[in-house]
Amino acid sequence: MAPPLLILTDISLTFGGTPLLEGAAMSVSDGDRICLVGRNGSGKSTLLKIAAGLVEADDGEVFVQPGTTVRYLPQEPDLTEFQTVSDYVEAGLGPSDGPYRARHLLEQLGLSGDEKPGQISGGEARRAALARTLAPDPEILLLDEPTNHLDLPAIEWLEGELRNSRAAIVMISHDRRFLENLSRKTVWLDRGNAQPLDKGFAHFEAWRDAILEQEVTERHKLDRKIARETDWMRKGVTARRKRNQGRLRALKDLRREKREQRQVTGAVELTQTEAGVGGKRVIEAKAISKAYGSHVIVDTFSTRIQRGDRIGIIGPNGAGKTTLLNLLTGQLAPDAGEIKLGANVEMVTIDQRRESLDPTTRLADALTDGSGDNVFVAGQPKHVIGYMKDFLFAPEQARTPIGALSGGERGRLMLARALAKPSNLLILDEPTNDLDLETLDLLQEMLADYAGTVLLVSHDRDFLDRVVTSVITTDPHHAGGWAEYAGGYSYLKSQQSGGGKTASDEASENSKRGKSAKRQKAKPKLSYKDQYALETLPGEIDALHKLITTHQATLADPALFSGDPDTFEATANALKAAEADLAAAEEKWLELEMAREDAGNG
Repeated sequence: MAPPLLILTDISLTFGGTPLLEGAAMSVSDGDRICLVGRNGSGKSTLLKIAAGLVEADDGEVFVQPGTTVRYLPQEPDLTEFQTVSDYVEAGLGPSDGPYRARHLLEQLGLSGDEKPGQISGGEARRAALARTLAPDPEILLLDEPTNHLDLPAIEWLEGELRNSRAAIVMISHDRRFLENLSRKTVWLDRGNAQPLDKGFAHFEAWRDAILEQEVTERHKLDRKIARETDWMRKGVTARRKRNQGRLRALKDLRREKREQRQVTGAVELTQTEAGVGGKRVIEAKAISKAYGSHVIVDTFSTRIQRGDRIGIIGPNGAGKTTLLNLLTGQLAPDAGEIKLGANVEMVTIDQRRESLDPTTRLADALTDGSGDNVFVAGQPKHVIGYMKDFLFAPEQARTPIGALSGGERGRLMLARALAKPSNLLILDEPTNDLDLETLDLLQEMLADYAGTVLLVSHDRDFLDRVVTSVITTDPHHAGGWAEYAGGYSYLKSQQSGGGKTASDEASENSKRGKSAKRQKAKPKLSYKDQYALETLPGEIDALHKLITTHQATLADPALFSGDPDTFEATANALKAAEADLAAAEEKWLELEMAREDAGNG
């Protein structure tokens, strides 16, 4: 076996009083696909910078095999020293690298190379940095949030590019689907330590939860032992007896162990303040259009959004997603058509650029709007320090200017501000930016329980699949065209690959041809086979639900992973298969039920 290309050993680093990394280790071999995961602030980006030679650790060793080319993708690239984007990208090439691949990558990422660094957006700068990192075809790629500011087509292109790359890859990302599709190994940064898993991200969360459950058990055992020994001490000891002296020393050691334990960072507490229930119709758009000069953004789009709907809006960068969102919410008037908002709509927006946050405002003032020490959540006052703790802010950060917060902290602050306001319509414009995976999980759970309506702009495929009930996306064959599909992003892709038409497509075609529903020919009745499937599928779906519950209960046993890894692996695979079967059965039942209604077989 060839030796590793990159080895990090006993890496330690302290900022301020709390160690960020304590004896962290990581090994990168030829062909590795490693995802580096952990909470915001756990040191992922710092460890990647140490591996890239950009940050020096307090202690430990970094070894790179001689002749190995390492390329690092930063979160915030600096192009200020270059005249054009091409200059910046080609400056990253090695002596033997030609410029052709650099130009190809720029083209694939939607850039000409002639752009001036001072005139491009943050997203364009990220794409330029991605081209610069990939162009030399290095042995090791260190990628810090490579999907940030990329649209869905670009993310899927990048996945293909990395899948075909010969480089070993270490990646940090909040994009679950990206990690699941590419990673083969996982390194979990937690409380200063790096714990390896010789499997990809798809297996990480069950493994992590089993470790945390075991830690809880061990802490309970330690607490009981301390209580038992303390009770013995209170009853009196004979100091002359060596055994008693040893027992006292052991109790002292136990208490020190308890003090020195680094507890797991708490979870974000997300509670949405809901407004009164509005009408059933939230938004109705009738043949709306919007253009800027000759550039058509929206052309005769119609939709009806009702209470409880969760609508995802997706499309390439520059397609007009935010414009459509502003039209639907009444913040922008259409050039033609009509927008009607329902009764008693109370809207709250989470802005993707955090533009509503004044960088000089202190954290506590941003939550209270500068009035008093309380935040009103669900109609009840809560002290601002307690509310800050719900979103993982330390009390000493109360006076911290917002401009000094990290991207993840600003994201949590936006959530904290938005969720404290009463609403029955949530507008989420790229809410997943800079949020760690655990916070994303909790945001998804909150949205699942939210009684109001959600409009969501996102490039996160997993988040879309988990949250939305339908998707509005661009029509590549129609300038300014938008179409609505039932289901999440994955179902949208399956519909598009199957060449299916949306409901809005059919309605538009029927209107143009002057056809009415009465003149359409009746559709054929269901076959005997389909009728039988329609009757038996509900039973199969119930059985699959029970099977999934059984598998989940088995995997919930914290001792299973370490005690019987083969059973754990087999059960995890069986659970995944059962969930896929359930999704297929539910989709088939829905198709047959719709066909039955259309054919009049009811």
